[in-house]
Amino acid sequence: MTNEFVHPLVEFPDVSATTELVHISATLGGAVTVTMNRPAKRNAFDEGLISALEEAFQTLKGAEGVRVVFVRGAGGTFSAGADLDWMRAAVDRTESDNRADAMELAKMLKALHDLPALTVALVEGGAFGGGAGLAAACDLALATAEARFSFSEVRLGLIPATISPYVIEAIGPRRARALFATGRIFDAAHAERVGLVDEVVADPAALRAAAQRIAAEMRACAPGAVEGSKRLVADVAGRVIDRDLMELTAHRIAAARVSEEGQAGVRAFLERRKAPWAE
Repeated sequence: MTNEFVHPLVEFPDVSATTELVHISATLGGAVTVTMNRPAKRNAFDEGLISALEEAFQTLKGAEGVRVVFVRGAGGTFSAGADLDWMRAAVDRTESDNRADAMELAKMLKALHDLPALTVALVEGGAFGGGAGLAAACDLALATAEARFSFSEVRLGLIPATISPYVIEAIGPRRARALFATGRIFDAAHAERVGLVDEVVADPAALRAAAQRIAAEMRACAPGAVEGSKRLVADVAGRVIDRDLMELTAHRIAAARVSEEGQAGVRAFLERRKAPWAE
């Protein structure tokens, strides 16, 4: 798949993390695409790609005007998971060295998960191991019908530890146990059934169209409210509905109502005109 769905391409003034391994492109409407660029390796993770992705996500966290971040792989494959040479080197490392190595992947996934803008994985080809975890760390995941997924670590005597918080959040503990313990390969339709994927489309052209649609939808959404909504879910999920939680949610909506965005959005609605961020 090409970058056609983010046409016309412009360079974001605050985005400087484009490298040989990760390409960043953006539209005037604030849709940013982060492309893993190791097509010869099927965009498999090694220390270089992980570092470049973390740098990209950290840069985007502070960039102005970003409304949605798409994550994709070059060459028709999302990500094959761990690079073979990277895995080979890990065999000879100490437990301490492997822990430090794993923390780099953990930091990259957390940087993606914590982006204030909506994040969307665009999956075609394969998303295996860490690649499937990367898709789970996004707010949304779209996949072509031919895409395949697997958490295959158990077949190597390993476990999908670093990606597990995001996968379990996406699909729940029971389904995670089944997919982690079997390491089976499953298709996009099953990924949608279990919640790893939100929408399955026919082919790469349909994936581009779906990305365009989401980018257009996000133009109507206030950037600060998007960030606040994501933070709200993180703060509320799993909590007992008690007085403290009631106070927290009442405080959040009250703060939103008197915020600059909230005031502008409600006034625009009442006056039947577009909100400033949607113009």
